[in-house]
Amino acid sequence: MTNRLEALEDWAAGLLGQLEPASRNRLARSLGQTLRRSQQQRVNAQRNPDGSKYTPRKQRNLRGKQGRVKRKVQMFKKLRTASFLKVQSDGTAISVGFTGRIARIARVHQYGMKDRAERGAPDIKYDQREVLGFTEADLDLIRDGLLLHLTNK
Repeated sequence: MTNRLEALEDWAAGLLGQLEPASRNRLARSLGQTLRRSQQQRVNAQRNPDGSKYTPRKQRNLRGKQGRVKRKVQMFKKLRTASFLKVQSDGTAISVGFTGRIARIARVHQYGMKDRAERGAPDIKYDQREVLGFTEADLDLIRDGLLLHLTNK
């Protein structure tokens, strides 16, 4: 995957060097939005970038809880919204990611780290669920978006 990303970067470098700065900024913004949409759809489908399903949540003892019990709530439902999944772009770089407290939550799940579910709770080892990552389709989206921008110039 990394080799394909590097090959795409090398291929696009010469083409991007010929664009004006304003055109490069427009391209970066549109590619960033396309990548964010792709990441949102993948998180909605509960899939890692390699196509495997997320590890399901651990079962909790909810016997003592009163009222309605939600069981089949999707993971990262709010995390995938545009207000949390931010796109930053300029003429030289595009980044899609999280900021602040949400970035910490996403990082714990991305790398399968230990964290506390709430203040004062014991540390819990979270399973690795890759919230952000490139798929083969994402690389194709970048290439196609670049070619479309250059042909409509």
